[in-house]
Amino acid sequence: MIKHSVVAVMGTFDTKGQEIEFLIKAIEKAGAKVLTIDAGVFEPQSIEPDISREEVSRVAGIELADILKKNDRGYALKHMINGAKVVLAKLYEEGKINAVISLGGGTGTAIGTGAMKKLPIGFPKMMVSTVASGNTREYVEDMDIIMMNSVVDIAGINRITSSILTTAANAIAGMAMGPVFDSSEGKPIIVASMFGVTTPCVTAAKKYLDAAGFEVLVFPAHGIGGMAMESLIRSGIVSGVLDVTTTEWCDELVGGVLSAGPKRLDAAAQCAIPQVVSVGALDMVNFGTLASVPDKFKNRNLYEHNTAYSLMRTTKEESTKLGEIISEKLSKCTAPCSLFLPLRGVSMFDAPGMHFFGPEENEALFEALRNGCDRSKVNIVEKDMHINDEQFALAMAMELERMIKNA
Repeated sequence: MIKHSVVAVMGTFDTKGQEIEFLIKAIEKAGAKVLTIDAGVFEPQSIEPDISREEVSRVAGIELADILKKNDRGYALKHMINGAKVVLAKLYEEGKINAVISLGGGTGTAIGTGAMKKLPIGFPKMMVSTVASGNTREYVEDMDIIMMNSVVDIAGINRITSSILTTAANAIAGMAMGPVFDSSEGKPIIVASMFGVTTPCVTAAKKYLDAAGFEVLVFPAHGIGGMAMESLIRSGIVSGVLDVTTTEWCDELVGGVLSAGPKRLDAAAQCAIPQVVSVGALDMVNFGTLASVPDKFKNRNLYEHNTAYSLMRTTKEESTKLGEIISEKLSKCTAPCSLFLPLRGVSMFDAPGMHFFGPEENEALFEALRNGCDRSKVNIVEKDMHINDEQFALAMAMELERMIKNA
């Protein structure tokens, strides 16, 4: 057990003072200590925080009086989030807190989760929120923030809010009192990207690398997964990258629903991490149901993957553009980088007789990569194989193993 168990309780004390007070007492009853942070902008309702709203705004580079003078909710929110980030990060770095919890509606959730994103993966973070039952992607993004639905509005203490807040208090107190996980210990970490249609490839590569003494963390290439992988690469604990499945760039380029954003493929290059990259699932763009596919794509090569997702085959023009984008990204690498091209197909659906078999589209992709990559930085390896052939997977795995051991 850790020596001290301190939970940071953060919130807007001007609007949620009564509820925060109840939460504090419940956490203390559960056996943990509390350190309070006020991220509101007006006078606290009922209790005085340990870290005041003036301190929060000040570390954001602005005095609270100037925020109030502006009389702009969005302006205030931006600065209080920035200040709360700095405060939480400093408390964590100084070893003064073991967990953090916040509560609120839309504004409180934006502040709470915005600040929590500065804390490392594995550090306990919980948000009790009125918006937790909806789409929480913008709040959680690629972090391990626990979202707990408040069920009713957080507007006073009643039989529902008291039950929810007590449960949340017990949970966060228990997490704070748990053993500290040290992510710096253990086997060297390799991160890998995988989609259902590249699973055989990544599974075979992972098996080899596990046996070679690495710990392979597999991320689903569905937008948030790619973002999470990029974030972990930047954390400094990753020894190598096996980026088999770069499909998220299809959605970013064409407008699909599983984009990881324009920074995908940046982290390894910027952090000088050895990487082996391939073109997994660059044959497809993801949408929701068939009915949700934009009208401009209705005459394209579409495939209903399941009741929730539909796929669209990338064209030659899109494949060329994808090759140009990936070439530009990889050519910025500052550590060993190899790009593997599977000449017989880039996904399970891109094979003879399958729905997205497209040799011409693939050749447009490969040619753009050949022409666009800076060969002094990117080693291109072409294999007359399908991406899911075991020998292709093993070739990538062995190349990454060699890079890491020679680093």
